[in-house]
Amino acid sequence: MSKDTNDLVGRLALQLRPVRRLPSPRLRAATWLALSASYLALFVLAHRLSGAPLAQSIDTRFVVEELATLATAGLAAFAAFCCVIPGYSRRIALLPLPALFLWVASLGANCIADWPRLGVAAGQLTPEPACIPVAMLAGVLPAVAMVMMLRRGAPLYPRATVALGALAVAALTNAALPLFHLGDVSIMVLVWDLGLIALLSALAGWAGPRILNWRRIVVA
Repeated sequence: MSKDTNDLVGRLALQLRPVRRLPSPRLRAATWLALSASYLALFVLAHRLSGAPLAQSIDTRFVVEELATLATAGLAAFAAFCCVIPGYSRRIALLPLPALFLWVASLGANCIADWPRLGVAAGQLTPEPACIPVAMLAGVLPAVAMVMMLRRGAPLYPRATVALGALAVAALTNAALPLFHLGDVSIMVLVWDLGLIALLSALAGWAGPRILNWRRIVVA
């Protein structure tokens, strides 16, 4: 080995900094869920402190729908964090699909149950104008936290990763909205909410390479 090579190796050794491994995807997903859930709990708390009752009655249908929504959020977050760690198969992106299917199925079952009770009103698709800004405000911190955490990794599948992150944020926000926002009939939630989630996830996937750029990323 020549003297120049030895000098080069010595300079590189002095300039290198130790690399800290990222926590496991399970721990990162749990951290994101805890942070985001705490933030969303403030909306519910503010709603209760204002003297308003819960906007949604607690029954079996509601519990099943909430569990499916939370499962979708958790599995999508876990899959997103797996996608920025080398070694995971791209098929991990399919992980939240069963929970998402259960969520859609529970909304469909609620639509059928609402029809005899509400009649023609059950088919109304007019969205509540105040819902969109409330949902956007509720999703701000979860979305920012998700992007910041995903950027600490290797963006191997940027489109799928960002789409999964968007699905996790949207699902968690939708799980909280019925607790402090006036409830809508199930068909409106099915068409507008899930339709909006699908659109946002598709747009996020399209913008994935711009959001998770190799040149701007901190690789673990």
